[in-house]
Amino acid sequence: MNQIEALERLINQFTKLPAVGKKTAQRYAYFLLTMNEADVQEFATSILEAKQKVHYCKICANFTDKEICDICAKPNKDKIICVVKEPKDVLAMEKVKDFSGSFHVLHGVINPLENKGPNDINLRSLLSRVKDEQIAEVIVATNPDVEGEATAIYIANLLKPLGVKVTRLAQGVSMGSELEYTDAVTLSRAINSRREM
Repeated sequence: MNQIEALERLINQFTKLPAVGKKTAQRYAYFLLTMNEADVQEFATSILEAKQKVHYCKICANFTDKEICDICAKPNKDKIICVVKEPKDVLAMEKVKDFSGSFHVLHGVINPLENKGPNDINLRSLLSRVKDEQIAEVIVATNPDVEGEATAIYIANLLKPLGVKVTRLAQGVSMGSELEYTDAVTLSRAINSRREM
């Protein structure tokens, strides 16, 4: 394999990342080629190490390198679960200092266009947690888009028969936006102004 083929393979690998087009992938590849070999080796090692050591928390399905994540391990949490789409949304919601409950990561949302139904996301363990942990409230913090709303309504209909209060973030978070890009003040207002579903 000559150097051009190796470079093309590297560029193609970078295009697999979200929101990385061909031009950005080329910039990343060319930058890597200018790094010294020790830094490139450390970069590659850190990717492999993260892939091998990071897995889902057995309680909330957030990323962790332990059996139970640090958030689930905290004592004296409120009997509230905040349901989010992805682990990166937990990071966003953790910025909100007013929230002292726990999280539950769905790893997706209901999306018929992508053949993703309720059985394709992490809902079964949410039901178990609500019952086992005697949860008083579930905040559905999926993104305010069509799929997020559909998922929120499905969760509300699933949990209401259990007598659990189900709320949705207030519209401080604009329709179509993503939680990971929302600032802490807006998220705090959205948590404090949540509405029952």
